[in-house]
Amino acid sequence: MCERREVGQVKKGMILAAGEGTRLRPLTLDRPKPMLPVAGRPVLEYTIAWLRYYGITQIAINLHHCPQVVMNHFRDGSAFGVEITYSVEKAIQGTAGGVKRVARFFDGPLVLVYGDVLTDLDLKALVDFHFDRPVGPHMSMSLYRVPNPWECGIVGLNGQGRVIRFVEKPAVEDVFSNLASAGVLVVDPELLEYVPDGCFYDFGRDLFPRLLQLGVPMYGWPLPDTAYLIDIGTLEKYARVQQEWPTLAAHRFLGYGGEQ
Repeated sequence: MCERREVGQVKKGMILAAGEGTRLRPLTLDRPKPMLPVAGRPVLEYTIAWLRYYGITQIAINLHHCPQVVMNHFRDGSAFGVEITYSVEKAIQGTAGGVKRVARFFDGPLVLVYGDVLTDLDLKALVDFHFDRPVGPHMSMSLYRVPNPWECGIVGLNGQGRVIRFVEKPAVEDVFSNLASAGVLVVDPELLEYVPDGCFYDFGRDLFPRLLQLGVPMYGWPLPDTAYLIDIGTLEKYARVQQEWPTLAAHRFLGYGGEQ
């Protein structure tokens, strides 16, 4: 077990786990996508352990598809060294809408993680980047380079790392960047005021373009080459991660994610 690397400024996080994982069927017919196993543990276990490693112990998780699978496994989170608050959505609220639904849970900046993301990125470096930006409500998103930017939400940055352009799945001839959102963000809670209540609202499709239009600051932090990040959203990527993840230093987090 290694020493925790607490981020200090951020104590709460949220994992987005409400999706139905249709591209991973039939594997997701009886469980949410983040509960698929990798090296013998659900992806969600690694994510919770990773957050715990950085000192984030109060975690909200939104659920929709097969919610009891997650709730029965983690219960209140105490066995994994965290406190879990669940938000079960009868109708999917979207990524931003799901966070808005539990806005009262957050009393300061939060770390937001997409549930299908498996990573060992240095969360302290991302949080430090967020707090090094100019004072005022803003968002910092991790970015990674993708070979297929026309299938992603891609980001353009200025010299100070501020997001100046965002396009969700552009046409091939309109691609202007290969930087895409990596699915790990630090968000000041004031930005949730731009998300309407009680309806489907998506970060990439709805909130990012709105914040850009209004001039609300968003910043991008490109992952260093040493970081590992993959979303397990397709059968091909899920098969790939089974080969790659066990060879990494993922065991660093296990001391903070329940029994070894």
